[in-house]
Amino acid sequence: MNSLFRPRDGRILAGVCAGLALRFGLRPWTVRLIFLLSCLLPGPQFIAYLVAWIVIPSEGRTATV
Repeated sequence: MNSLFRPRDGRILAGVCAGLALRFGLRPWTVRLIFLLSCLLPGPQFIAYLVAWIVIPSEGRTATV
């Protein structure tokens, strides 16, 4: 599996959904739709998205090992 990062291409807002889609082998629109549907349920979805935006590194800032 690939490492988790926010890609520069394919971003809509911050690239969190696109990064998760790349990591798990899904299409970005699938992850975006799941996120939007989860917003209909009570819970801290927006806070989790903001935390992921801060925690997940951008594509240009990932360290190569």
